[in-house]
Amino acid sequence: MFNLWFGAIFMLVHFSFFLISYRFFGRIGIYAWIGMATVLANIQVVKTVDIHAFGVVIAITLGNTMYGTIYLASDLLNEKYGEKAAKKAVWFGFFTLIASTIIMQMALQFNPHNEPFPLEVQGAMETLFGLLPRIALGSLCAYFVSQFLDVKIYSLLKRLFPAHNQLWIRNNGSTMVSQLVDTLIFCTIAFAGAPGYGSKLWLSIFLSTYVIKFIVSLCSTPFLYAARNFTFTNDKEAANS
Repeated sequence: MFNLWFGAIFMLVHFSFFLISYRFFGRIGIYAWIGMATVLANIQVVKTVDIHAFGVVIAITLGNTMYGTIYLASDLLNEKYGEKAAKKAVWFGFFTLIASTIIMQMALQFNPHNEPFPLEVQGAMETLFGLLPRIALGSLCAYFVSQFLDVKIYSLLKRLFPAHNQLWIRNNGSTMVSQLVDTLIFCTIAFAGAPGYGSKLWLSIFLSTYVIKFIVSLCSTPFLYAARNFTFTNDKEAANS
């Protein structure tokens, strides 16, 4: 049960820091958050934890909460600053993901100092950043396709459901579809046909990952409402909502 209730606190901390970043730094804080989140989500994903709930044990990877905040960020930008600002954020996150991956892969190639501690550090860095090619490719493709899809769907729903109190429809509607595509692309590229990953295991990973991602999206909705109500006297960029 520890992982379940601590996971709820973990999620709350993510969303709270997201609000703090926007409150103190405005629109720039959202772009900075996306850059940080793309890196941290791919570090957290190497850790797998068990969640005990209602007599069922589910193995999930960390990173879903942090990754979910990227959708929260792009939806907020789309809501307050328009589709162009949201697309710019997606490109920014994609650049951050590629740059950090290439730079860390190069860093791993350096020969470490031949002492126990440097060698231990090298091993730890290889575990964290030595991404398997299929996982790295799956992550990049899933991010690129799903994030732009999320922006497009959100813009469409913004025209169909423009009312101030229909934000939850725009947010969860776009995320429900885009994260389904994200999970499908990532799981297919990273695990489909891989040794040890049969069809049943693949389906289990796909379903559990998608369910967790969507739960994160639902829980983020009140924080999106709160962020939308923030006003900045020095912000010269007019909101499009």
